[in-house]
Amino acid sequence: MSEKIDLKYLCANLGNLSGMPVRLYDGDDLSFYYSIVSLPTDPFLSCKKEVFEINDHVGYFVTPHDNYYGVVNFSGKRLVVGPTRQIPLSEQELHEIAFEINVPIADVPDFIAGMKSIVPMPLMSVLQMLCIVNHVLNDGETLSLSDISIVEPEQENLIETLGAEAVERAISSADGFAEQSFLHNSSDVEEYMLGAVRKGDVEGLKDFFKNVPAIRSGILAQNGLRQAKNLFVVTATLVSRSAIRGGMDAEDALTLSDGYIQKCELLTSVEAVTNLNYRLVIDYAERMERLLHGGHSSKLVVEVNNYIRHHLSEPITVEALAKHLCRGRSRLSTDFKKETGENLSEFILKQKIEEGKRFLRYTDKTSVDISFYLGFSSQSHFSRTFKKYVGLTPNEYRSAKRRR
Repeated sequence: MSEKIDLKYLCANLGNLSGMPVRLYDGDDLSFYYSIVSLPTDPFLSCKKEVFEINDHVGYFVTPHDNYYGVVNFSGKRLVVGPTRQIPLSEQELHEIAFEINVPIADVPDFIAGMKSIVPMPLMSVLQMLCIVNHVLNDGETLSLSDISIVEPEQENLIETLGAEAVERAISSADGFAEQSFLHNSSDVEEYMLGAVRKGDVEGLKDFFKNVPAIRSGILAQNGLRQAKNLFVVTATLVSRSAIRGGMDAEDALTLSDGYIQKCELLTSVEAVTNLNYRLVIDYAERMERLLHGGHSSKLVVEVNNYIRHHLSEPITVEALAKHLCRGRSRLSTDFKKETGENLSEFILKQKIEEGKRFLRYTDKTSVDISFYLGFSSQSHFSRTFKKYVGLTPNEYRSAKRRR
């Protein structure tokens, strides 16, 4: 049936309707590309391998930045749409993506402008659109959201990461559903979990999950899967609030929660919901651990860390930071030095250098690319600053770490 369809016409109109880039592959070869936004580098190439491993007629893939791509497989061909997400990416996140997929430095502004122009769309809306396309391309096949597989690296690795025994215990607890109501006896578990998230105690949480007691939550639905999903929403709400109380940026915390809830609604088994629930809690705890690194957990230090994290790709100044926090420059520097013992300007540079060390150790990014991404005025400025705080040049550091 697909042989009689004008595929380029279909792709172009799908792109106009959705606002997302649309690609048509014949086997592994790109035969047609259409987008109403201009992207000098196609971000899809960074996850092409993972998407091409999807064999279902309709599927999707979620990237580490929570962008999603949808795919329809038909007659040896693939129609791929995306990226999009429900909540637009921040400027810093777009810089990170450009850096990760090796967008040439001169093209970064155009890439970011193009990504900002992509229409935000809920994942379920994308999948419903692809179900219609699939109906056209795969001989009238009718699929619903419940037929579509979840393809996400964190989900696939979750049981191994957190321990199969703990997951099995949690599943039996959530799925052992009797007719009568059970008393809420989860308050101690909840209190410990939320406290650990707020403090960023990742290892404590993992140890706790290995020995978590069987609990019975109040009945929220007369269906096992719906019950698990409702409990997930409750957990996401409580955990995000706990993270905000611990100092996480409110927008970051709520955006993360919304993303997880969207994923949860598409799951089709209690086991999958339980796995995602563990990932949710650990994810928040890991983010809080990074936020509260070094033991500095005062409100001021948390606010400074949040600002630096959201503006890593900019030449951060104390003046800009003070303005953002509605403080005087001198007062901010004095208060920060009093609380941490560190000079604020040096602290900002150290955070950038720590990020630079991570890229040098775990990626093949050049010093030029890293210095541009971190907002340094030049590669030589980055190299001088790096050597000042690390004692090695960037190349020496990379060589030393890779010899180990």
